[in-house]
Amino acid sequence: MPPARSPSPCRLVDRHALVTGASQGIGRAVAVRFAEEGAHVAINYVGPAAGAEETLKQVEAASAAHGHEGRDHFVVHADIGVEADIDSMFRTLLGRWKRLDCLVNNAGFQRESPSEALDVETYRKILDVNLTGAVLCARHALAHFVARGGGNIINTSSVHQIIPKPGYLAYSIGKSALAGMTRTLALEFAGRGIRVNSVGPGAIDTPINAAWTDHPAKRAAVESHIPMGRVGTPEEIAAVFAFLASDEASYITGQTIYACGGITLFGEFRENWAS
Repeated sequence: MPPARSPSPCRLVDRHALVTGASQGIGRAVAVRFAEEGAHVAINYVGPAAGAEETLKQVEAASAAHGHEGRDHFVVHADIGVEADIDSMFRTLLGRWKRLDCLVNNAGFQRESPSEALDVETYRKILDVNLTGAVLCARHALAHFVARGGGNIINTSSVHQIIPKPGYLAYSIGKSALAGMTRTLALEFAGRGIRVNSVGPGAIDTPINAAWTDHPAKRAAVESHIPMGRVGTPEEIAAVFAFLASDEASYITGQTIYACGGITLFGEFRENWAS
């Protein structure tokens, strides 16, 4: 079981943050955590609005519960795989707020496919959302950040940024490429008050993983590969995003922080069988 949460600090008071793909899972948890810490939150979604409206409800409740009444939270529809939707989202956002302090590039999805029978259209759609969409959102945010003298981008990557994931070629390529995006943008804009980092979650109890999180035998099989012996929670991942968005991370840029229970430590080597 994860440890009990301490009360959230108030490190993001009056910051304005856009979280893409925030209708469930890690995106929802990040939106709620940012609200707890005092931010104004824009909740991006695609598809039915019900999930985003539930996130908004939780975000507003989190603001009120932590003494941050009066924050301007709202939902904004955009398919992050469609450039015109991204353009419209940023027009809406900056027309309403006039400012943005933090972009969380979280939107993404995966689909299994044997690589020798790869469906090219699905491959392109995954990269359009997981990679190109993040780049296009970053382009808008960076133009705004340069004009106002600073800002912060945090990308949702994955342990599969460095650990291969057979059968999920497009997802693995997209997450690996996010590492290059993160490091390149961080270096390019480091002297202009703009930080760019990534968070690499491991196995997290989210709807995208319901095929195994809700199945005891499959969940146990996954947990057997995690040195800490359990899956993570979206709230544990959201805490890392909140840290990176805050001034406590003011000297961190170009990094991926893996929140993965030790998966990236190659747990099979806990006993030295190699030499």
